[in-house]
Amino acid sequence: MRLSLLLIAMSCAFAVDAQTPQRGAPPPGGQPGAPGARGGRGGRGAVPVMTLTSSAWADGGQMPVKYTQAGEEASPPLAWSNVPEGAASFVLIFHDVDAAIGNGTDDLLHWMLWNIPGTATGLPERVPPGSQLPDGTRQISATGASYRGPGALASGPAHHYVFELFALDATLDVPAVGALPPQTRAAVVTGMAGHVRGKAAYVGLFKRQP
Repeated sequence: MRLSLLLIAMSCAFAVDAQTPQRGAPPPGGQPGAPGARGGRGGRGAVPVMTLTSSAWADGGQMPVKYTQAGEEASPPLAWSNVPEGAASFVLIFHDVDAAIGNGTDDLLHWMLWNIPGTATGLPERVPPGSQLPDGTRQISATGASYRGPGALASGPAHHYVFELFALDATLDVPAVGALPPQTRAAVVTGMAGHVRGKAAYVGLFKRQP
């Protein structure tokens, strides 16, 4: 199973008090739930659904060129709300679900941040590069310690770029340096197991113009 589908499965399957993930994934680019909706705490597999938004484009809409490889490649502004109690940190994973790599076992990681403080309510535009930010947030992408914008070719269809946000009840002891990005990504996903307390997703579409 591709790692992107594992991530979505984790987000949909971790119970609030469960320690073992269950599998199951929505279609690529699908919504994790109604905007602002919250799952119940009593049922198996129930995880509160947070609200993730951007002032730069509508969910499921075209990402402005400014935030892509065809433009300034600035990271977009993001905001979240409806965070469950007890959130100690957030993980944000931005990936192209239409770009299979590793013989189809993974997809292209454009940005991953973890140990975002639990008090945070969003990310500003143009998050600076660096493996660890002053507030303790760590970040990587497929090409370095910074945001990597979408870059789907003009010759094909628009790609679905998904921002997945997870609220955790812990921080992760995963360094941002010393391993290849796929290994770091896998370590973060493994560390999330049993700690997901909220989830959200936001989708942007992009392809280069001829």
